[in-house]
Amino acid sequence: MIRDKSVSPREAVEDVIARASRVNPKLNAICETLYDSARAAADVPLTGDAENAPFAGVPTYIKDLFMPLQGVKMTNGSELCRAAIAPVDGTLIARMRKAGFGILGTTASPEFGTSFATESKLHGITRNPWSPDHTPGGSSGGAAALVAARVLPIAHGNDGGGSLRVPASCCGVFGLKPSRGRVPIGPMVGEGWGGMGINHVITLSVRDSAAVLDATAGMEPGAPYAAPQQGAGFLTATQTPPRALRIGRVDGLAPWPTDPECIEAVNQSAKLCEELGHTVVPIALPVDAWEFYHNVFNIIGAQTKSFLNLVAMMSGQPTDLELLEARTRVILREKGDISGATYAASIDWIHAFGRQMAHVMSGVDVLLMPTLAKPPVKTGALDLDDSASFKNLVTCFHSFSPLTPLFNASGQPAMSVPLHWSPEGLPIGTQFAAGFGQEELLFALAAQLEEARPWAGRRPPICAI
Repeated sequence: MIRDKSVSPREAVEDVIARASRVNPKLNAICETLYDSARAAADVPLTGDAENAPFAGVPTYIKDLFMPLQGVKMTNGSELCRAAIAPVDGTLIARMRKAGFGILGTTASPEFGTSFATESKLHGITRNPWSPDHTPGGSSGGAAALVAARVLPIAHGNDGGGSLRVPASCCGVFGLKPSRGRVPIGPMVGEGWGGMGINHVITLSVRDSAAVLDATAGMEPGAPYAAPQQGAGFLTATQTPPRALRIGRVDGLAPWPTDPECIEAVNQSAKLCEELGHTVVPIALPVDAWEFYHNVFNIIGAQTKSFLNLVAMMSGQPTDLELLEARTRVILREKGDISGATYAASIDWIHAFGRQMAHVMSGVDVLLMPTLAKPPVKTGALDLDDSASFKNLVTCFHSFSPLTPLFNASGQPAMSVPLHWSPEGLPIGTQFAAGFGQEELLFALAAQLEEARPWAGRRPPICAI
């Protein structure tokens, strides 16, 4: 519409601002607004390359978590960083600006992205547009809530253990985590959580997710990882149905049970895949959950401690632990002081796990499983206090989302597709994963599923239109 001049960039900006003003008081999804600068940018006439950019004039929001916007607060959801101002744009932000996006502000995240509920002392509770008593998921809950409430079609997020897919599942929208190294993460950091963290977007449509990845993918100079070269393109992949696939079905991860409603979501998704000509077979994953999470949290704990040391060095004063949330203090207490040798061993462990998963993928094209082991939980359900043990921490979060972190550790692309709603009207996503570097296969399958069982017409009770 912007390209054919039936809508101007300024009109698009004003429309999104108006939509946000209608629903954000109920959702609490937005942290900082940049409306004046967005209006000024939208008023600059589009000419030359800018006019032909794929998202010329399209408004979006950026998640407030380790993704710098020059001159804008980067609080990372923490009281400790409430005054931190980003000195530069992230490489991804530069690519999004080049693609034509106008940035309207930042969205909420839990402190340091380590919760599957978007709740923080700094920003408060972000709510789910399908039910404000339930979490929108985390850590990209602000982005997912805005997209689900139809404030806008695309919002940035990132994913170190499920943080795009979990909120996409809770909010009934589409969320794909790309392969390790597919999207730039610099220049302020070389890798997130030992390569487990990666950025992309949450969208209403499969098409938009694919088109954004076309515009932003590719390693940056000096990056420690690079995903394989893509083929004809991610958007192109959505335009042709996939060949008949062999799909491996996984119903959960011991020791945590999968809720019957989440099993029903997998049942319905498997049935749909078979109706579309695919073969679905049961498969076992080579995962000991406790060994897995001990190694993953060794990496998270050590890197959290490293980040806090950096903050202390930059501020010239030691970290005030009372400014942190109890969850972060538990992670630091349990995993923040591991040795360098232990950290190195855990990095080696997740890389070995990636090779194990590659062996699993040699027998199937795609994996199908619940995104979450439970429907969206109530707000506050994932709270912890300082008395929590490591076992308490893992059980709290990963009895809810046991499977999403597997693909951060292995580096594989994975997506949550909104194919099921509970009898109570809560969205329940289905997760699909493919081999490393095979986002095109996932996009082709997702587009086929979207066409067969479209979800865009399902609107939540809190909706901007």
